[in-house]
Amino acid sequence: MKARSIKDSKEEVVDPAKELLWGRPGFLVRRLHQIHVALFWEECSELNITPVQYAILTTLSVMPGLDQTALAQEVGLDRTNTADVVKRLETNGLVYRLPDHNDKRTRNVFLTPQGTETVLAMHQDMSNAQDRMLQPLRPAQRKQFMELLAILVESNNHYSRTVLRGL
Repeated sequence: MKARSIKDSKEEVVDPAKELLWGRPGFLVRRLHQIHVALFWEECSELNITPVQYAILTTLSVMPGLDQTALAQEVGLDRTNTADVVKRLETNGLVYRLPDHNDKRTRNVFLTPQGTETVLAMHQDMSNAQDRMLQPLRPAQRKQFMELLAILVESNNHYSRTVLRGL
């Protein structure tokens, strides 16, 4: 993608940093992530839940009782960060942990009723943030963009420090 030029009294001035950076997919992916987080906060700030916390809550809403290691694999976090996030969610009354009946060292995580309410309450706001991010694209482009993102994530999943399970 060519960087846009800066017009300076009929003379075109090229922004060399933008020209260089906008040719790097990693830079653009990181920047889009920053934009998405900002949109997420604008839409979802009322409940003070981070995107990572929301990912964990959403995963538990459809896969209750995962142990923390499996939960980490589902959301693409390392076990230590997942344990920290789960602990914060537990402190806030959104999840609870129970020892696994087969392995007392393992803790299974469940949503509390308040956690379930939070997932439901945030769903529309989260959708609004995603819609705002994708708004510049036509519907067919949105579909194609999501398909291409999925291909990139699935094809490169094994390079991550935290491999997603089930890809």
